[in-house]
Amino acid sequence: MFGYSGKILLVDLTAKKHMVESVSEEFCKKYIGGVGFSARFLLDYTSVKIDPLSPDNILTFVTGPFTGTLVPCSGYHGMGAKSPLTHFIGESTSSSFWSAELKRTGHDALIIKGRAEKPSYLFIDDDEVYFKDAKNVWGKDCFEAERLVKEELEDVMVRVATIGLAAENLVPIANVSNDGKRAGRCGLGAVMGSKNLKAVALRGTKTVNVANIEKLTNVCSELYEKAQGPTTSNYRILGTPSDILVFNEAANLPTRNWQQASFEMAEKVSGEHLLENYVTNIVACSSCPIACDHNCAVTEGPYAGAAAIIDYESLFALGPLCGVGNFPTILKAIELCDYYGLDTNSTGGVIAWAMECYTKGILSKSDIDGLELDFGREDAYIQLIHKIAHREGIGDLLAQGSKKAAEKIGKGSEHFAMHIKGLELPGYDIRRLKSAALGWAVAARGGDPNRSGAYDMDIAGKVDRLKAEIGPGKTVAESEDWVAVFDSLILCKFINGCFQDFYSESSQLYTLVTGIEMKPSELKSAGERIINLKKAYNIREGWARTDDNLPPRVMKDPIPDGTAKGSLVTQEELNLMLDDYYKVRGWTKQGILPKQKLIELQLEGLAKEYGV
Repeated sequence: MFGYSGKILLVDLTAKKHMVESVSEEFCKKYIGGVGFSARFLLDYTSVKIDPLSPDNILTFVTGPFTGTLVPCSGYHGMGAKSPLTHFIGESTSSSFWSAELKRTGHDALIIKGRAEKPSYLFIDDDEVYFKDAKNVWGKDCFEAERLVKEELEDVMVRVATIGLAAENLVPIANVSNDGKRAGRCGLGAVMGSKNLKAVALRGTKTVNVANIEKLTNVCSELYEKAQGPTTSNYRILGTPSDILVFNEAANLPTRNWQQASFEMAEKVSGEHLLENYVTNIVACSSCPIACDHNCAVTEGPYAGAAAIIDYESLFALGPLCGVGNFPTILKAIELCDYYGLDTNSTGGVIAWAMECYTKGILSKSDIDGLELDFGREDAYIQLIHKIAHREGIGDLLAQGSKKAAEKIGKGSEHFAMHIKGLELPGYDIRRLKSAALGWAVAARGGDPNRSGAYDMDIAGKVDRLKAEIGPGKTVAESEDWVAVFDSLILCKFINGCFQDFYSESSQLYTLVTGIEMKPSELKSAGERIINLKKAYNIREGWARTDDNLPPRVMKDPIPDGTAKGSLVTQEELNLMLDDYYKVRGWTKQGILPKQKLIELQLEGLAKEYGV
């Protein structure tokens, strides 16, 4: 096979055994790779309503057909499991050199099940699989663990994905680190920790062959040139923090746990300010011509020496969302999250919720271990990150995420727990972005701009505003489909602006890489198929229409000031949009999958189990 190896590596940690299964060209064409493969694996290899932290859950690492080739921005892998945070489908993607290394071991995907008897790590050396004792790396931070594994294997070129202390302590907002990048969302690190698996080390020496190297080189050369042009220049210069001032001006920057939509200290945490004062170097991911990763460091003051790669979501969540405008403190907070292996987005979200509970008298000083937790209280929120990772004191409550924390505390705190399906929200105020609000509400893994492009269209004014008789269902459904294709191929979404016709050009790339004839219409259908796969999994796990919802604050508390003053999404508007979306999808009014729809998408097996 070209592009694909056609092999899936299955590892049973309990039995200390492994086996290889083959996948057909038909399977590859139907599910593409990445999150498409992962969703299919979760349905096929897990039972209904398992405990996400039990040995019965699987953990997947999946490449795409472009991984390890010269296709730009393809140095990605996807991860999947039943999420311990949401109890629905959990998935995350990450860019790194680890991704291509997995493909070079001769495997398209790695599926891990069971639980090791004692702390262990895997070493996959091409076709060989070694179960290694992790006694020397258990309890170490993500970076030290990676260093020690390489030292033990006596190969600095080995690529390592690892967890930190948070995942070892089964914190449901823990992530997985690789090459300094993260598969951050849905608590997949906790799943890895529950398996007593500290790391997965890879050494691959095999070639990833493509079907038509000459034509692929010509097509990719044009894409590389476009990717270094004006469509991506802002991210090259300022990185994703370039969004801070843009969103602040548009009243689209959630601040102090969404109590405001603009931040008075935005200038101090802007991409422009960072570039001038803190950026040390700008780097690119594997196979990326854009280079949006901005490494920042603090050189003086109490946090001198703190350093991390800065992205918009981390900056937003541990900055404006918590009312913190001092960048050295924010950088230290991000560094600590990377050290412990915590999702910065969820960590900032649950801390901001706790801050509001404190300011409203719902949590007292004694409840939070003697801390004073007003918004912007920098010393307290740094201490909370330590406590969350160790599940110590108030940190044990916050480690569970804002949904479960609010359910336990009550007293009206559920009103401002900013999550969808249990996943903390990212940094875009959807009260002014109705299509995006719908996209987040229906997202299979929870509120998320990275699973729907509707927010981009909303901001650009490319969709009709909600009318009494029309909802933006078509916009959201179509954007979900192409994002599913992106995350299955797998490509960085920053390359999207370089395509004039995404389905036409990406299907051509697919054919040139794999030698499998792919029409644009077939690729589009694959995106729709993958969305229905994810939905089938969630329905199996107990999903109901009420789970496609928005936080009460989004629907009841209008934006208080700025250019979007008065904006909100009412329950009536959401219901109208959901009806429209389900109709466009061909689902029932309750969002259930009809058998005929699944049959149309070549999911006949699912039609028998999940269709109505």
